[in-house]
This record gives sequence, structure tokens and C-alpha cells, in this order.
Amino acid sequence: MRKEYAWRSLSIASFFILIGVLIILQIVRIQISVDGAGIRDIAEGNKGWLETVYPARGEIYDRNGKLLAGNHNVVEVGVTLEQVNNPQSIATVLSTVLDLDYFKILSAINNAGEEQIYLRLTDYVSTEAADNLKRIQGEFEEEIQNNPHQGQDDLAGLTFRDHLGRSYPEETIASNVIGFVNQSGRGFFGIEEKYNDLLAGIPVQVWVPADPNRVEEIPQVPDGATLILTIDRELQAATEATLDQSLYDYGAQAGTIIVMDPKNGEILAMASTPRLDLSNFSEYYQVFNNASEYNRAINMPYEPGSVFKILTMAAALDLGVVSPGTTYIDTGIFSFGGTNIQNWDQGAWGVQDMTGCLQNSLNVCLAWIAVDIGTDNFYQYMSRFGIGHPTGIDLSGEAGGRLKIPGDADWYPVDLATNSFGQGISTTPIQMMMAASAIANEGKMVTPHILYGMVRDEKQYNFPPQDAGRPISRETARTLNEMLANSLADGNSEALIPGYRLAGKTGTAQIPTEYGWYSDDETNASFIGWGPVDDPQFMIYVWLEKPTSSSWASYTAAPVFAQVAEDTTMLLNIPPDMIRQQFVSGQ
Repeated sequence: MRKEYAWRSLSIASFFILIGVLIILQIVRIQISVDGAGIRDIAEGNKGWLETVYPARGEIYDRNGKLLAGNHNVVEVGVTLEQVNNPQSIATVLSTVLDLDYFKILSAINNAGEEQIYLRLTDYVSTEAADNLKRIQGEFEEEIQNNPHQGQDDLAGLTFRDHLGRSYPEETIASNVIGFVNQSGRGFFGIEEKYNDLLAGIPVQVWVPADPNRVEEIPQVPDGATLILTIDRELQAATEATLDQSLYDYGAQAGTIIVMDPKNGEILAMASTPRLDLSNFSEYYQVFNNASEYNRAINMPYEPGSVFKILTMAAALDLGVVSPGTTYIDTGIFSFGGTNIQNWDQGAWGVQDMTGCLQNSLNVCLAWIAVDIGTDNFYQYMSRFGIGHPTGIDLSGEAGGRLKIPGDADWYPVDLATNSFGQGISTTPIQMMMAASAIANEGKMVTPHILYGMVRDEKQYNFPPQDAGRPISRETARTLNEMLANSLADGNSEALIPGYRLAGKTGTAQIPTEYGWYSDDETNASFIGWGPVDDPQFMIYVWLEKPTSSSWASYTAAPVFAQVAEDTTMLLNIPPDMIRQQFVSGQ
């Protein structure tokens, strides 16, 4: 019996010893932790407060190292409540210097809780304004020391805390790509929203001592990741200037221009209107009516019109339904699904080969091709091109567009014919570029992207391009590339620039109305093109919304393409074909 009691006593004692050891370990852990420091301070009667410390937000650079988004010093203004002697003086000075509401400040101070130690009054004050407040505070203190009596102005308790706020040195340049950060530290739109977590870093909760002499006890937290974009700042600025000028020249309501490397999907420039001065992001609601307007290149689907014909032709060539030499007798009307399809000029163009059908942008010919392809094949190819699905570009808010297919409640047989030339179907400019990259890139489609690399812990990590499938063969891509280049050259297109052989296609699309029919006097003008044809290094998409000087893309979007192509070849140092080919052959 005694042994049994001894064993029980030993077990109980061991249990309590174990509990005691665990308690001691927990106390040690708390003592050495950040939160534990706060608990220790409370126990010792040291005043302060728990606060979340946010890392410095990561910076954003263009591909050449030019700063697009960074940080600058701003000041939080608040009061240490137990030190406040004259709330009225504080409210008066802040309302005068910072244009704040006197009564709101006074009420906030007077109604603070008894146990509250610190009260924030305002934030993101410029260092210049904060210095002015500090000067006034010093003058009041000096006056009190020289002439002490009750009732004087007194800013005792007013405190200033420096921290970082977001800055955008380029203001409006690339604003539709970058997005902005509000005063709560949350990213909206573009890169700032898409990569918010990477940029923001990981916040840490710390104990902030009220004693300013102990500020050095606040631990440092790692900064957020720095991001490097594929954007070229100089090309971006030039593209935005061209877009703005084109809206003026052609009386367009809005527009977008994208420049992309069709071999790897890198976005070199992405301009859209309207644009926001990111330094004054609070004006967002004055600039935009809705979120889809922030970046038309990715947020706003529309009926692209005849630029879509290159995808229909690609499918037909790939299936072997037509070849470049296939002829079609255009009588001006093609009847299908109970509807008569007509050309843009309502004319009959007679005998045309497939290059002629593209060069003259004949709706009738493309509708005939789509019907010959067949419903299943047509929509399978469009799906392979990514139509109706987001591209996956690394910007927030991308829209998917709409590809109606057989079986949908609102799909009718005539849609096969109209879809062939880009009506009754909605895409975004970036979707069209991804699809067309297969034609420029020997059948291989690439995923468009904005992020080039990331810098973290002083190491740079670059992001490789991503393939998006091979919707057509290499042979089909090469054949169509030549057809599109020949159609521009033979038609003396305004999209051409001296010294470079380019491929491309115009698109003029009627705009559907809310009443179910198309507008007679409003169009969308588009152009997609790339070059040099033998070694494509850039692809450009132009969309002008509702131009008034001319309804036709050949007179509006095409010359805009030419201007951007000139800027691109110059800024990216792409030599003319003859010089480039001589250099290659010389090697």
C-alpha cells in the first residue's frame, strides 16, 4: 500500500512540476515577444499602446529602372490625452493650418474615453504643414514660459508621428496600369491591387511606449516587395500622348492603345482614357463613372468588328477549308439564318481571293467562310483563341467578354455569320492581342503580363513568359502573316511606315444600342498590327470609341497605329528591315 501511495504522490508531484515548467516557459516567451513587452510595460506601469506597424510599401519601377510608385514622408497628427490642457487651442490651430473641422476636433478630444491614451486627429499631413504646426507649438510654449498665466493658447499634448505615404512621381503616366493606394493602405486597380499583398508586406503588432525616449525599442519590419514592370516609361508616355492627340484629331469619345511583345506577352505600353492623377486619387469619382472605365484595355468588352476577321480566316486556313488562292464571287449579299449579310459599303466586289477578302474587309466573304467551317469548328477555334475568357493578365478587374455558343438561350444560327466579322460578340483589346499573338508568333499564343520581376531580400526574381496554347499550326500562322502583310501593302494602308514590313487589319464596328439594334451613326474604330513581319518585335492594338471625323478605322485607327509603330521602332531601337537583315546575314 505504501508503495502505491508513494507512486501516486510521485506522479502528482511530477505533473505539477511539468505544469510549472510550462508556465515558466510561457512567461519567458511572453517576456521576449513584442506583445510581451507591452504586457511587461503594463505590469510595470509604463504607458503606451499596442499598434500595428506596417512595413514600407514596395516600390514600382518600369523595365529600365524608372520609379513609377514610391513612398514619401508624411505625418500623423494626434494628441496624448492626459497632456492636453486646452482642446480649444488645438482645434483652432488645426482648423486654421490644416483646414479641418473645428467642432469635430474639439468633440473628438472632449469625448475620448477615460482609459484612452492616444487619439489620432488626422493623417497624411505633409512634412511642411507638420513643421508649421511644430513651430506654432514651440511659440506657444515659449510664450507660456515667458508670461505664465491661465487661459493662454496651449498646444500641450499635440504629437506628431512620421511615417511613409504613397507617392507617384509620374502623376498620370501609366496611371491606368499602376492603380493607387488609399490612406488605409489598400491598393485599388492595376498593379497596386493585383499585387497588394506583395507590395504591402507583413504587418507586425508592437507595443508603442508613450515615452518618446523609448521609440528605438519599436522593432523594424521588412519592407514590402519591390516590383519591376514590363512597361517602358518613355514608350508609355509617347503612346499616351498619341492617344490624347488622336481623340482630339478624330473627335473620339475615349480610347485605348496597347503595345505588346507578341513573342513573350510583355506589355510595353498600355494607354487608356480617361486617366487619373495618382497624387490626387480622391478625384476618382470626378474622373470615372464606373470601374470598367479605369482601364478600357482590360476592363471594357466591346464588339471589335473586322479585326476579328483574322481569327475566322486563321481557323479556315488551319482546317484547310480555304487557301490564300481560294476565290469567292462576292455578289454583295450572303443569306443565312433568315438574314441577309451585306458588306460595309453594301457593294458587290466580284471575284476575290482570300487576301482580297481581308484587304477589302468583306463581311459577305467571311460569313461564307464561317458557314463553310461549320458551327462546331468555328466556336471550337474561337474558344482555343481564348475568346470569351479572361486572358489572365496580372491586372485587377479583367473582364471576360462574351462568346455566345449554340445552346445558349440568346444564340441564333445567324450569329455564326455575324460573329465571323466581329459583330454579336464582345472582347477586350487585350483578348484580341492574346489571340492574334498566335498569328505573329508562329502559332504559339502567349499570356499577356505586366510584371517583369520582383526584388525581395536584395535578390531579383524574374517571371518567365507563359504560353497560352497553340490554336493554329506554324504553317497557318506564317501563311496568314503573309496575307495580312500583303493586304496592307497592296492597299496602300495608312498604317504603313517607311522601312518596315508590317501586318495588320482594320476594324469598323457598329455599336449596339439598348433598344436591340445597331446605331446608324456611331462606330468603334480599331486596328491590330505587328512587325517587322519576318521577326515580330511589337504588336499594337488601337481602339477609338465613337470617332466623329470619320466612321472608318482606315482613316482613324490605322494612322494612329502608324504613329505608335514609329515611336516604338525608335524608342526600342528596332532598325529598318534592310539594315536589320543585312546585319543578320553578315553574321
